[in-house]
Order: sequence, then C-alpha cells, then structure tokens
Amino acid sequence: MGRIKEISRKSAHTRKRNPVVYLICEGSETEIRYFKRFRSRGCNIDIIPISSQYKSADRLVQKAKATMGNNPYYPEDGDSIWCVFDRDDNSNEVLLRAKQSAQKEGYHLAYSNPSFELWFLLHFVNQQAEVEDCQALIRLLKQPGRLPDYEKNKDYFDVLKPLQATAIQRAKARADQVQKQGLEPISRQSNPLTTIWELVEYLNSKV
Repeated sequence: MGRIKEISRKSAHTRKRNPVVYLICEGSETEIRYFKRFRSRGCNIDIIPISSQYKSADRLVQKAKATMGNNPYYPEDGDSIWCVFDRDDNSNEVLLRAKQSAQKEGYHLAYSNPSFELWFLLHFVNQQAEVEDCQALIRLLKQPGRLPDYEKNKDYFDVLKPLQATAIQRAKARADQVQKQGLEPISRQSNPLTTIWELVEYLNSKV
C-alpha cells in the first residue's frame, strides 16, 4: 500500500503544473489584498500570512523555512519564495541576518523602508526625502490627488495599475541611487526605499 502511495505522489509531482509563487508576509491586509490581484491562469500565487509574533525580519525568514516544510515547494520546477516585510523596529543586525538567511535558502526579499505604503506613494510622486514611519507615509498618501480615502483594508489595485510602470521606474532609480551611495538596501539607512518593484515585475512576467 505504501508503495502505491509513493507512486501516486510522484505522479502528482510529475504532472505539468504552473510554478507557484509563495508570498510569506506579515499578516497585513494591505499586502494580501494587493498581491491577490496578480493571480491569473499563468500566475499561481499562494499568500501565507505570518503571525505578528514573527514580525522581526530574521524570524519571518525562519518561519518561512518552517512553513514551506509543509507545502509542495519545487524550486526545480520554477517555484519561488518571496518574504515581504517592512523596516518596522528591525535593527541593521536583524535585517542583515534576514538577508543572509534568505540568500542561503534561495528566497527573495521584498523590503520596504519604512513601510509597504511607500510602494503605493511612488505611483503618485517620486518620494526622495526620508519618511519617519508608516503613519507619516499614510499622511503623504492621503494628500489630494493620491489616495485621500486610504485605509489598510481596502483594495486599490485598479486605481494604481495605470501608474504601475511609473512606480517601478521611480523605485528602480532610488535603488540605483542607494547603491551608488554605498548604502546597503536592506538596512535602516536606505529610507526611503522599496524593492516591491522586483516582486511586481516578477509577477507581471508570469501573467
């Protein structure tokens, strides 16, 4: 009986399937609602929210590894894992550990400094000045002509989509600037910076 089960599992694995993009993120409605909208026939996204007790960046990556042990993850078939997280109270030491752990496991990082709302803001303005925290970003986001009704539990994908290419361009330019300044992108000093654009481009390539 055990042999039959083994063959069945192997058959299920060898059957053609679209690669799965696993998104491991802090349990924020904002990110979850946004990335759900990228799902399509060719883009199989599995969003795994992580409890707030794993909010530190290095613990998030560790939890991702533990969680993926219970999921059908086949990187050789094109599956990928992205850890999505904000700066929050993470120290540079914690952020560096998260980066090193992710590199060791072959995971990608989608990091926002100070928070994910920076990605939304870049759709409307080329934010260059440092932003103190998430609340300060939300105040900027709520200004007229941007997302004045912004709330974390709302879906803004359709409003943002026409401006997505502009946001990618701005985020890329800022990432280049940070590197030219000799700063570590996954650090507190990179503010304002988001690498969400890398994940968005990756998801767009799968659609």
